[in-house]
Amino acid sequence: MLFLLISCFSFIFFFKSFSFKPMKSEGKMLLLGPWFWEGFSSFLVSWFNKGRFAVSMFQVPLKMPLTKVNLCSKVQEIVEEEGEGPSLLDLPELALECILERLSPAELCSMAGVCNSLRDRCRSDHLWEKHLKHKWGRVICEAACKEWQCHITSRKRPSFLDQRNQKGFFGSLMSMWPFSWYKPRCESRNKPTTCLPVDSIMALYLSLESGKFWFPAQVYNRENGHVGFMLSCYDAQLSYDSKTDTFQARYSPFARRTIEESIHWDRLRAPPVETPAHVLHTSDCLNDLKPGDHIEIQWRRSKEFPYGWWYAVVGHQELCDGNENRCRCRYSDTVVLEFSQYTPGSRWRQTIVNRKDHREVGNEADGFYGGIRKLYKEEEISKWKQLWPKQIFD
Repeated sequence: MLFLLISCFSFIFFFKSFSFKPMKSEGKMLLLGPWFWEGFSSFLVSWFNKGRFAVSMFQVPLKMPLTKVNLCSKVQEIVEEEGEGPSLLDLPELALECILERLSPAELCSMAGVCNSLRDRCRSDHLWEKHLKHKWGRVICEAACKEWQCHITSRKRPSFLDQRNQKGFFGSLMSMWPFSWYKPRCESRNKPTTCLPVDSIMALYLSLESGKFWFPAQVYNRENGHVGFMLSCYDAQLSYDSKTDTFQARYSPFARRTIEESIHWDRLRAPPVETPAHVLHTSDCLNDLKPGDHIEIQWRRSKEFPYGWWYAVVGHQELCDGNENRCRCRYSDTVVLEFSQYTPGSRWRQTIVNRKDHREVGNEADGFYGGIRKLYKEEEISKWKQLWPKQIFD
């Protein structure tokens, strides 16, 4: 557009210098007076109002005589030929929706800056819900949605894109990849712009992408697989870094380390239960547990620490030989839990819980064991197997 304007003004300046001067061109007199510039200016204004990005008049051969009759007739011919072309908004409703549904988040943001009508359509929740579920569905849970509601309730301004104040949240958001190219377009300078409601799904998506919204999730093998957290999963507050496609985690202040960076997607999950990290989970699967079942059990180092979820397998009682035909372990009042990532004989290798009256058990030396959840989905079990360490620990 800048190149177009420079070209137009250069064209005008060049011919303006010859105004009111008679010039001969191939035997015809060329007079560029006020009548010409008035008509030419009107043509340019009309052309720009139609949203053109190129002036076809410059396609006129340079050798053509620039007489009043020839120039005006050429301009009239161009205007009549071009006219008002078909618009995207002229498409049937269903066809337009199908096009918008196939756009990526970045393309929807770009399309939203074209006009008011497309802006409203491209910010519809049903379009962004698909993108939110596709990218963030594995790590966003009900707790994250509740925290987002609290986040937007605390905001005083009704929108992100208030152009009168770009130094706040959205100003920082727009400076980050991949949305740094997106510039909101204000179509009326006399009216305040409220482009993006804070309670829209698009707002949530962009907040997650920018890393400004810290959301709750769980991290496998925290502290980059430290031996003290192998085959565990802990609650954390997470922030996304779109430049590296990784996350930063903030753990409980009582944890061994409060911040971890460069966490990849495969080490994250949405909390499978709504039980807070400091609350004992209610175990409703104890009567169904039998040898070979895969479980997760809460464990914490001391009463002040939050629980983490640790992977284990139900084992056999001490007097059972493991034969399926003679095994009666499932009818015992106690359940043996095996942590096979530790060597036999290690104090961390095995623990026993009461099937009938299970509560938090343990001590300051060995830690405290809490609630149990049985793993029914093969996807959850295979995930733990993928995280299995290359060697066992003492």
